[in-house]
Amino acid sequence: MKKHAIIPVFIPHRGCPNDCVFCNQKAITARQPDVSPEDVQNLIEKYLPTLEGRGLETIELAFFGGSFTGIPIEEQSAFLKVASEYKQRGLIDKIHMSTRPDYITPEILDNLKAYDADTIELGVQSFDPDVLTASNRGHTAEQVYEACELIKEYGFELGIQLMIGLPGDSLEKCIYSARETVKIEPSIARLYPTIVLEDTELSRMYRAGSYHALSTDEAVAITKEMYKILAAAGINIIRVGLKSTDLISGSGSDDDHTEGHTYHPAFRQLVEGEIAKEILEEQLEKKIAENGSLPSHVDFLSNGVSFSNMIGNSRCNKEYFEKKYPESSFRFRRDDGLADMEFVAAINK
Repeated sequence: MKKHAIIPVFIPHRGCPNDCVFCNQKAITARQPDVSPEDVQNLIEKYLPTLEGRGLETIELAFFGGSFTGIPIEEQSAFLKVASEYKQRGLIDKIHMSTRPDYITPEILDNLKAYDADTIELGVQSFDPDVLTASNRGHTAEQVYEACELIKEYGFELGIQLMIGLPGDSLEKCIYSARETVKIEPSIARLYPTIVLEDTELSRMYRAGSYHALSTDEAVAITKEMYKILAAAGINIIRVGLKSTDLISGSGSDDDHTEGHTYHPAFRQLVEGEIAKEILEEQLEKKIAENGSLPSHVDFLSNGVSFSNMIGNSRCNKEYFEKKYPESSFRFRRDDGLADMEFVAAINK
């Protein structure tokens, strides 16, 4: 059962004068009304009754959409005041916001501390200077390190968001970004494959042929390697890939506002399924080498949380093993004694 709930407050593109090549927030903002502190209060009051009786351990209010700490500090305070009052009353547990590395200063952090904020996620996207420049991020890698150090000094929970497949990106650069993230030691991370959205400079680059959009398979292969690096370091990867609700358009149809082939509604399962397949096949091949032959019966085991990853999206892992090893029969079984993302290949004699 899910123990963590988020009340999302979308503040569209306020506080961010920059035009990253992949971002269409200004186009979205033009179609949406401003959000006021009263709207935040109304949203909280709307959400709270739906969360009662669910045995939740944490209810988190999260400011998403723009660069929260880039809006005037008086406006930040007005939003934070509402959140802080609900936290003081014990109705929410955490206050969370996303922002840019270049909008972190001691003054900003002092103000966040005054309103008892908890978590700051930085849209880092890449640690490679050339990728940052080609994506028109408007900040340097040095500013990322400085912002992360400040956030941790102040005692906030730090989150880092990375993107895969930006202009000038590569597997090697993505691996570098993952390893630099590990050095910084954030508590949480998000991994987002680049989506080509309408009304962006990236869509114009894509149509002109100056930008190559990753295929879903390419994005999965790169994200998988980054995921393994972060997970091995104990970083909580709270999201992999965009939700359909992150892709906002006038019509509500995903196909109407994305180009290229990277978006997949179950992207996280694709990545975790590939990791599961890799782990199981490595164990299977080791057993074949030890026994000198292919076992006739094999049990693949995982706990209930990871079972769908073990089978794979649309049962792709099951089909993969049955096709590659036709002499063996495979059973996919549940063992709740295993940890999440722990997979075991057992010979069933």
